[in-house]
Parts: sequence; structure tokens; C-alpha cells
Amino acid sequence: MNIWSAISAVAAAIGAGGAQIVDRIVQFIVSSGDGRGDRAVVFTVAMIALSAKMAKADGVVTGDEEIAFLDVFDIPAGEERNVARLFNLAKQDVAGFETYAERLAALFPDDPEIRVDILDALFHIAKADGIVHEYELAYLERIAEIFGLDERAFNQILARHVRSEEDPYRVLGIAGSVPDEEIKRHYRKLVSETHPDRLIARGVPEEFVRIANDRLAALNVAYAKIAAERGL
Repeated sequence: MNIWSAISAVAAAIGAGGAQIVDRIVQFIVSSGDGRGDRAVVFTVAMIALSAKMAKADGVVTGDEEIAFLDVFDIPAGEERNVARLFNLAKQDVAGFETYAERLAALFPDDPEIRVDILDALFHIAKADGIVHEYELAYLERIAEIFGLDERAFNQILARHVRSEEDPYRVLGIAGSVPDEEIKRHYRKLVSETHPDRLIARGVPEEFVRIANDRLAALNVAYAKIAAERGL
């Protein structure tokens, strides 16, 4: 069973009600799962739920936010209805977004990079209507806290997405006082970690890795600015 077939089965198993959707999802996967594939399904379903909560964080779900949500996932033709169903159920769920964030944190306890991947996707959705609303920012900060990401890590992600906050050193997550060679090593390490193959190896579903392209572009722009400034 591929991931989207599993999503279809999850949507059918949940039924019409939205209450405690995450518990129903986990119960379904535990009863019918097959190991590593379960991890990808839980990741994707929880990400759908967090996206729905993210889109609603400022009090209204806009068309731009829903389009941005679909842009994060490479959804095969014919599966859009099942994904949209889960998205809409999650918006109605009585469980708070903390439940989904905690589920994802437990799913990847030793993989902080994946937690960064998730926040990147949520920022993509949050800024779809042209601005990251204060309620959305508070939402994202709370998720980062649940994920165990410190202020520096969160600010690095923020700098990649909010242009008014952009500082090339902040985007790379490194101090402006470090030597040239350390800048180069740090940049190469970030690029390596951002490669789609590395994301897949970490357990991120293939359908989710398109966020790597946006992150890589931001890293390249930041490094280019620093290189021009330093004459590297």
C-alpha cells in the first residue's frame, strides 16, 4: 500500500466526525500498519493536520493558504479529495495543535532536521497570503518550542521566510564574526543536509521534499551575499 492509498484508507476509517482525529488516525495505523511505511503515513497525516491548524491560526482560512498547502505536497490526481477531507476534519478537531506537534516530535525523537523541515512547510503556508500574521507567528513559535528547537534555530528559519528579518548570517545560522573558512564549511554542511536525498533518508516522504528547493535557494542567496561582502 503506497502512502496515498494509506491516506485514503485513513480518511475512510475516520468517518464523518472530526473529534479526536489524531487518536483515530493512530489507532487505524497501529491496527493495519506495516512498519516504516507507517511512519511516513503518520508524518503526512499529522503534517496535514498541522497545516490545517496553521491556516486557521489567524482566524480565517484563505484560498491562498489552501493552495500553499497543496503546493507543499505532491498529491497524485484522484487523491485530492481524501487529503482535503483530512484537512477539513483537522480544522474542526477538538484536539489542539499541540497534540499533533507532540505526535510528530515523538515520531522523530532524534531528528531535529525533520522538525526544521516541518516548520519550513508551515512557514510556506503562513506567508501564502503575503504576511505572517502575529497569531501564526505565535503558533509557529509554540510548535518550535514543542519540537525542542531553541531561539537561534527558530530565528534561522524565520529569516529564510520573512524578508524584513533577513540577514544572510542569520539565514545560515552562524555569527558574522566567524572566519571565512568556517563560513564555507558551514554553508557546505547546510547544503548537504538540505539535499532531497538526505530528507528522504531521514524518513521524510518523497511527496514532502519539495520544501528543500526553497530552503536551498535561501541558503544560496544568503551565502552569495556573504561571499560578495567578504570577497570569497
